[in-house]
Formats: sequence, C-alpha cells, structure tokens
Amino acid sequence: MEKEIISKLQKTFEDYAKLADGIEFWLARDLQKLLGYDKWENFLNAIEKAKIACKNSGYEVNNHFPDIRKTIPMPKGATKEIIDFMLTRYACYLIAQNGDPRKEEIAFAQSYFAVQTRKQELIEQRIALQERLQARKKLMASETELSRTIGQRPMA
Repeated sequence: MEKEIISKLQKTFEDYAKLADGIEFWLARDLQKLLGYDKWENFLNAIEKAKIACKNSGYEVNNHFPDIRKTIPMPKGATKEIIDFMLTRYACYLIAQNGDPRKEEIAFAQSYFAVQTRKQELIEQRIALQERLQARKKLMASETELSRTIGQRPMA
C-alpha cells in the first residue's frame, strides 16, 4: 500500500473520531464506509464477530459497542429509524481484526491497530521503567537517611 494512501486512511480514521463526555468513539455507519463495506449487513457480520471476541476477552460488550438509534430522511419527506453503534477504539480494532482481509481498507486497519497497540505497549513499558527508577531513587534516599541515623546513634 502506498505511503500516501496510508497517511490518508490514518487521517481519515482519526478525523471520524467523535468525543462525548470525554470518551472517544466512532459511529459504525461511518466506519463501514472507511473499511470498504458497501452493505450494512456484511459490516454487521464483522461487528457481531467483534462482539464475540470482546466478550471472550472478558470485556463488557455494551461498554465498547453500545447501540444507538438514528432517524434518517427518506424520500417524500418520510423518516426511518436505523440502528448504529458507538464504537470505542478497541471495538474498531476488533472489527478490523474480524473484517475481510481482502479489502485494502481492512488490511490497512489491521496494520494500523497493530502499530497503535505496539506504541501503547512501549509507552506503558516506558512509564513502568520511570516508576521503577523513581522508586529506586526514593529507596536509596531512605537507605542513606537510615544509615546516617544509625551512624549517629551512640553504641550501647
């Protein structure tokens, strides 16, 4: 996949993110188009597989795939209520993993989320390392203070 296409898809994915009450999410109907699905029914199949993966991973499905109802305009002024989902980043990842890898967009999404997951792992490792270093410094300071205190006590 060309570097320009990758950059465009990544930017487009991030541009579709929405924020409500400090929670980042994507609408499934938007993600459907981004991942190259023409038919909602086919995309819904990937969503259902992703929900199963979510449940089997021990997570609460409704926390990552809450369904919402939207009203859309129809011809002649009528309206129709449709189902959509508010997807967390994790839900998007699971959908990509359970999507059709023959689709270029799915292949991109699978790679994108693999890279994002690795970045997160590295960040968490770095934070853990910093915390260990801080704990060591604190321990050294405590030991130094303890040694100093013991050294100042008269021998009995």
